[in-house]
Amino acid sequence: MTEAENATTNGGVTTHRHGFLGERAELVSALLALTVYLTGLTLQLTGHGGPVPQALFIAAYAFGGFFTLREALLAVRGGRFQVDFLMLVAAAGAAAIGRWEEGAVLLVLFSLGHALEGYAMGRARRSIEALGALAPRTALVRRGTGAPVEVPVEELAVGDTVVVRPHTRVPADGFVAAGTGSVDQSPITGESVPADKVPVADRAAALADPGAAGPESRVYAGTVNGSGALDIAVTRLAGENTLARVVKLVQDAEERTSPTQRFTERFTKFFVPGVLVLVAVLLAAGALTGEPFADTFYRAMAVLVAASPCALAIATPAAVLSAVGRAARGGVLVKGGAPLEEFGRLRTIAFDKTGTLTEGRPRLTEIEPVHAAGREELLRTAVAAQRLSDHPLAQAVVRDGAGLVQAAAVSAAAVSEAAPSEARNLRALVGLGIVAELDGEDVHIGSLAYADTLAGPPVPARLRARTEELARTGRTTMLVRRGDRWLGTLGLMDAPRPEAAAAVAALRGLGVQRTVMLSGDDQRVADAVGRAVGMDEVRGGLLPEGKVAEVTRLRRTARTAMIGDGVNDAPAMAGATVGVAMGAAGSAVALETADIALMSDDLRRLPFITGLSRRASRIIRQNLWLSLGIVAVLVPATALGLGIGPAVLVHEGSTLVVVANALRLLRYAD
Repeated sequence: MTEAENATTNGGVTTHRHGFLGERAELVSALLALTVYLTGLTLQLTGHGGPVPQALFIAAYAFGGFFTLREALLAVRGGRFQVDFLMLVAAAGAAAIGRWEEGAVLLVLFSLGHALEGYAMGRARRSIEALGALAPRTALVRRGTGAPVEVPVEELAVGDTVVVRPHTRVPADGFVAAGTGSVDQSPITGESVPADKVPVADRAAALADPGAAGPESRVYAGTVNGSGALDIAVTRLAGENTLARVVKLVQDAEERTSPTQRFTERFTKFFVPGVLVLVAVLLAAGALTGEPFADTFYRAMAVLVAASPCALAIATPAAVLSAVGRAARGGVLVKGGAPLEEFGRLRTIAFDKTGTLTEGRPRLTEIEPVHAAGREELLRTAVAAQRLSDHPLAQAVVRDGAGLVQAAAVSAAAVSEAAPSEARNLRALVGLGIVAELDGEDVHIGSLAYADTLAGPPVPARLRARTEELARTGRTTMLVRRGDRWLGTLGLMDAPRPEAAAAVAALRGLGVQRTVMLSGDDQRVADAVGRAVGMDEVRGGLLPEGKVAEVTRLRRTARTAMIGDGVNDAPAMAGATVGVAMGAAGSAVALETADIALMSDDLRRLPFITGLSRRASRIIRQNLWLSLGIVAVLVPATALGLGIGPAVLVHEGSTLVVVANALRLLRYAD
């Protein structure tokens, strides 16, 4: 195995494959170095001189410098000069002037700090890898009429029926084919409340188009079934399920560097050669002043150690890795350090309306009869006629009718009396309304413009005024006439999500200064939703290119995120500083295209990732200033006489402080 195969670099942090000791190899080597160094130092201090202490110091060089030397060689071969290289030069210099104990303490502390740093970073990575362990390794499959058989999940095929027993994990993505119950989806979507699940109406249709299965039927690998047994029809293979995609994308996110990380990499690239030039200048200055070479050389080596930005190299990757892992556990997928940092600096957020701030489907919100006693007849007539239509507004009237009747103290049985066979001969008038026959009478349902074209009695003045008032508040209205009698009007609206207003208020509390809603709906409809959820600005009547133009306008004044729920918002999301997809758990396209993906449709995930991103940005800045501050203090201190040992101790201590600071993000409260 080549050295290139023995080490890989992620986000500026090098990790090794260490053979039979695994990740512990570097720590074991560092502890051996510490042991032999302390033994040699004890012998030297107790007067047991001679070759034994020096041999122990040389052994400390070997144990403490092995992994450092290997990493430095890999970097130099790749044309990079990193911190490890400076440490080796300083240790070699100390040995050259007979300061073996100084060089040994340098390598011992550096290797020990590097090993502990690797352990801490490993903890952050393990929190991500733990996601992959959520899915079961086997599944109970029912094939044919026999009893369920346990098979590895890799052998599952699309269309297989998996039996999920109570309180066990779901082994594959799919939909409920039989059984009802609740499923804890928090590992995937971050939802705090288990989601109720019901079977799909048509298994064959759902298998042909899995995306058509509603969220009340979809399940994901790695989620936890409740108390009811479920039969799940598999729709994705093990390597392609939502959990596998999330784990892969989170792991890939480690390699997407943030702006701060790119800065530190550029800084190190030029800083290390600059330090070597400074050392050469110090050596030359010592020679010109007549100072003993050993003293000059030692001071130059001490400056070399002091100028090594150990903590700087790890400051940003540690914070990014911890934040990305914490976000994934909370049901949010962040595609690396760049969107994480950018989102933490946002001041403006633009929202799509339909499906993002609203539920994405119209609801029957008002029933306004001409006479109070006619409420039952109005609803019965509308439901009977609209049963024959497949228009989304008609389906909303039929779907919500029973519930609204119950709220009005009218029996549900009264609604069901109008069976589908009682209404017939439906004629749809595109953009206007419908006409149907009910009990020998024509039933007209449509807009006010359509009502004004009908022969017979005009729309009563009070009914017209109420219909116009509903339209001004963003409702879609349907006037209902049966024969020559006006029965009333119905108001429908794509209602805001229950959590939308609270989420927007929480974002404002986190420092978002401007919220804008972008919608293709009529401006009046958009204004009504915008007022309900607390938007600062509302732009209605926008085509996709209009949304792109609005996002471009917003970006001229501030960093802007675009929150959407699907592919139709992709152009605007691509034009934003950060694009965020809602409800991405069921959409492979959204997972791949968004910078940040909220796995559920819950807008409360948005304040969570906003707060986490802001915390991560603060920690990155803290780490950056601490790292640079240590270098700024130590360089003049060593030039004035501070030794190598204290300089190394301060550097390695600051590195551990930086990593510990970053790991706090793993405990960020939801």
